[in-house]
Amino acid sequence: MRYWLMKSEPDCFSISDLRKSPGRASMWDGVRNYQVRNMLRDDFKKGDLAFFYHSSCPEPGIVGVMEVMCPGYPDPTAFMPGHEHHDPKSLPDQPRWYTVDVKFKREFDLVSLDEIRRHPPLEEMLILRRGNRLSITPVTPREWEYILALRS
Repeated sequence: MRYWLMKSEPDCFSISDLRKSPGRASMWDGVRNYQVRNMLRDDFKKGDLAFFYHSSCPEPGIVGVMEVMCPGYPDPTAFMPGHEHHDPKSLPDQPRWYTVDVKFKREFDLVSLDEIRRHPPLEEMLILRRGNRLSITPVTPREWEYILALRS
């Protein structure tokens, strides 16, 4: 099993939206970064766990946990003309973008980006690296357990 941190802007899709989704599950669509695409396509497995991170908001941070329901598969929104995530260069037989399905597991009080910065055991988290703008990053088992302990 691997651990991840997955960012979403709460005004686009929040942890509350995931919790209210049918079956408490949703496709994590719209990723349009090649490095992140490669992780979704090659590294994500059923049963992996991910922190849900609210980004681009007044107080960004981790707000809960979700489970990866399947390995990566071609993002169908890339094939939908008129959809905000449509990519005419992505074809069903040659997909350019990938997605996974995730399921709500747990919501907790915000672990803010400022709080993450204050904990030395978390100082190597990719989310803290200067210039990192990836919407999905791996999390080490040690970082995962430490953050969960902050909200247990």
